[in-house]
Amino acid sequence: MIETHCLCGTVALKITAEPLAQVYCHCSDCQISQAAAYVLNSVYPADAVQITSGEPIAMTVNGTPRLRCPACATPLFTEVASAGLRSLNAYLLPEGTFTPQMHLHCADAVLPVIDALPHYARLPLSFGGSDELVDW
Repeated sequence: MIETHCLCGTVALKITAEPLAQVYCHCSDCQISQAAAYVLNSVYPADAVQITSGEPIAMTVNGTPRLRCPACATPLFTEVASAGLRSLNAYLLPEGTFTPQMHLHCADAVLPVIDALPHYARLPLSFGGSDELVDW
């Protein structure tokens, strides 16, 4: 179990499962919602990411709710209700617990990221995608 919170402590979360995946996401939604080139995501079953205090607010980008702290605006997680998932912003995890497995939506990447991980143009087959890779 992991307990974490936003930067100001207004919203606290409890994570009660191991991540299903840990990824770097380069999609334009992540770029827009977090003003970043890519985002570190740790994906869990929705019921494994519980709000234990505070009431986050939703910012919706292209129909996907992304929850934030109402006081400090820290991005907390993305609600992927259709898949029963919550994608936690991995910088909220304790140091050393984010172990990325791949890059997603690299077709939207601002700049190439060169590392040994697979770089999917969109999504791998296991996530309902085509498995098409980007060759930086």
